[in-house]
Amino acid sequence: MRFAIVGLVLLLTVGCGPEEPQPTRSEGARDSSIAESAVPGAAGVRSALSVADSANARRAREDSIMAADDQ
Repeated sequence: MRFAIVGLVLLLTVGCGPEEPQPTRSEGARDSSIAESAVPGAAGVRSALSVADSANARRAREDSIMAADDQ
């Protein structure tokens, strides 16, 4: 009887080990996943990502022009 109880306790404690951390995705990766899905509002997310990409590209062009002027 003791072996049965000890065995049961061991089986129950094996599953109580430390949890492995789940890999986290970046905000951009989550937004891209939403934009590609068929959920309501995905088109709005897709448009917002497009606008943000355009703004980042424009900012990069402006920065390169400013860097060229400084030299």
